[in-house]
Amino acid sequence: MDAIVLLKEDHKTVEALFKRFEKAGERAHAEKRKLVDTITKELVTHAYIEEEIFYPAARAKVPETTDHVLESVEEHHVVVWMLAELKELDPADERFTAKVTVLMENVRHHVQEEEQDWFPQVRAAMGRKESQELGERMTAAKADAPAEPLAVKSAGS
Repeated sequence: MDAIVLLKEDHKTVEALFKRFEKAGERAHAEKRKLVDTITKELVTHAYIEEEIFYPAARAKVPETTDHVLESVEEHHVVVWMLAELKELDPADERFTAKVTVLMENVRHHVQEEEQDWFPQVRAAMGRKESQELGERMTAAKADAPAEPLAVKSAGS
């Protein structure tokens, strides 16, 4: 699978989970916990493959994306720390839904910037074969992704 198509598919998966969270009732604590646990797994895996494989390749192929990549890593930093906090927070806590809402806003902003601002530059510079090889490496690397949000490289930056 093409690298950018893979990342966009991940974005769609997470957005669908966000919409389910938004539709869950105010007292749907068990459902919200399960959704946040799934969102965490998806986002940690996604951040891992971007940071380990896609971002270095994008920077090497299109040096003009360096500032975008660095900003994206900082956005990951915020997201993984929020995910770590949510992991420990009871869904009945009054801050839980507010924290998830801020997480969703951050991720949606991140996705919009990637998809509109700099994925097109990478797509234009990277040939189909190279993008497919990169996508295959990223797909394989998903199995190596950490379970803990703070184990992602950007958590320490």
